[in-house]
Amino acid sequence: ADGAGADRLRPAAGAGPFFTDPFFLIETLCIIWFSFELLVRFFACPSKPEFSRNIMNIIDIVAIIPYFITLGTELAQQQQQKQQPGSSSNNGGQQQAMSLAILRVIRLVRVFRIFKLSRHSKGLQILGKTLQASMRELGLLIFFLFIGVILFSSAVYFAETDDPDSLFTSIPDAFWWAVVSMTTVGYGDMYPMTIGGKIVGSLCAIAGVLTIALPVPVIVSNFNYFYHRETDHEEQCQYTHVTCGQQQSPFSEPKKGDSNQSLSKSEFLEAEDLESMKYSNFIPPNNQGYKEKKMLTEV
Repeated sequence: ADGAGADRLRPAAGAGPFFTDPFFLIETLCIIWFSFELLVRFFACPSKPEFSRNIMNIIDIVAIIPYFITLGTELAQQQQQKQQPGSSSNNGGQQQAMSLAILRVIRLVRVFRIFKLSRHSKGLQILGKTLQASMRELGLLIFFLFIGVILFSSAVYFAETDDPDSLFTSIPDAFWWAVVSMTTVGYGDMYPMTIGGKIVGSLCAIAGVLTIALPVPVIVSNFNYFYHRETDHEEQCQYTHVTCGQQQSPFSEPKKGDSNQSLSKSEFLEAEDLESMKYSNFIPPNNQGYKEKKMLTEV
């Protein structure tokens, strides 16, 4: 039976089942492509130290290296089994399994590659700027939640301590219930049974809603600021202002002795709505010098 099982696990080419797994083959092709792309970017970059300090490049390297370590470990294990069949001990197998588990955890870093899409997505760039500008508010949110978790987990533990069927065996064990209740998730795996515990649970839910709602308007305000700044910049880049009969820009500085004083760029944008510039032969009403000129806007 052992010989039949070994023959079943050993492919015809002599490689182990690990190397014939379709997922391993797909991963090998992806690693080859990512390694080639990383090497090309490294040799093409103008500054090698700056490339090495980039956090996204570090994530790429950390995500690729465990594959080669796992590949070398599997090859060494199969070579050892060929030389000394049946000599592997349980301790060696457990240590190797632990090492592979750690490598699998490290390889989860590749998930952070999704942030590379921020190079081509304005939405992700705005979100990143918003989070960066709202770090203080997020820190306050975490601090308030931490205080609430400690207070309400202690309160519900002492409120439920006299009940023999209580699910709260300790204050640290009640931390999970406090976090779930304050975030209004409510899994239901832990819940108070006494009247005092239910009162504490109600207060915990109300306090959680208020705590989370306090910094949210500031974060939303920062998001609106960066969003409108980005959209306004894109709209300004779409318009080309041409003065008929002259090559002078409406935002140019006025020359000496010129009776037609030009508006500055900031004054022009404050005085006129960009949407009104879509119409041809537009004459700004707030500037006497431009009443004698015809403006044509092309998109």
